[in-house]
Amino acid sequence: MHTKKYDMIALGRACIDLNAVEYNRPMEDTMTFSKYVGGSPANIAIGSAKLGLNVGFIGKIPDDQHGRFIEQYMATAGIDTSQMIIDQDGHKTGLAFTEILSPEECSILMYREQVADLYLSPDEISEDYLKESRSLVISGTALSQSPSREATLKAVALARKNNVKIVFELDYRPYTWKNKDETAIYYSLVAQQSDIVIGTRDEYDMMENLEKGTNEATVAHLFNHHPELVVIKHGVEGSYAYTKEGNTYRGKSYKTKVLKTFGAGDSYAAAFLYALNSGKGIETALKYGSASAAIVVSQHSSSEAMPTAVEIEALIKEQDLN
Repeated sequence: MHTKKYDMIALGRACIDLNAVEYNRPMEDTMTFSKYVGGSPANIAIGSAKLGLNVGFIGKIPDDQHGRFIEQYMATAGIDTSQMIIDQDGHKTGLAFTEILSPEECSILMYREQVADLYLSPDEISEDYLKESRSLVISGTALSQSPSREATLKAVALARKNNVKIVFELDYRPYTWKNKDETAIYYSLVAQQSDIVIGTRDEYDMMENLEKGTNEATVAHLFNHHPELVVIKHGVEGSYAYTKEGNTYRGKSYKTKVLKTFGAGDSYAAAFLYALNSGKGIETALKYGSASAAIVVSQHSSSEAMPTAVEIEALIKEQDLN
């Protein structure tokens, strides 16, 4: 039995987050920002590596200072960066400036025009590399524009062919998509071919092109296709996991002192997948996801704040007793 080199390979955007250092004020009045690596798949990769998984990454970064910062940071986090392709056409890194007005009011000002990560092309996807992993994590944003869209679809096809589990983190960002129909088409296409789908109720509504869908209808539809496990997050109400065999699990959300709202989804996915990968079962995986999200929203950054397993377990233990 050939053991795989990687537990997970994440594919998609790695960019720069510039988070307001000054809280409770509008961006207009904010003078200082801290620089972190950001982007959903990069954050998931960093969070998973921090928890001890062997992680690889496929993406495109610019041939400049920001690109070098991203590659060095991720390599230092223990991620294999051999498939981080250096863009040769002058595309830049995506930038996200964050404003922390209050714990409830956080906004993100995005610079996503002509960004390097959306120029990953199909010929830059290596089948030999994908074969070395137990799972491939796709984020929805990678599907929003060509050629990244075709590169992602190629990676999905190669993963299917080589029995690599596909995890689809819906990661819906309106600013990269042309319209709702386009989003629904590509999200559905990839969700139907995935093994595990993770997203918020709102993201599933985007995928199904509905105003207000129901979990029952969503899972009934997806279980006609490839998925074995569907996770639907409902914010403070907690999250639900549905299995093809017909089991439903509910995970509560953990209390925390919220500083900002961004980064929660990525930390949730990283810890959830880590727990599943470690054989802890779906119920425990939901707890890990929720606890990890609670820790990250109480901290300043997304990637840097990714918790260790010890921190996650401490929070679960403390709050499960009460």
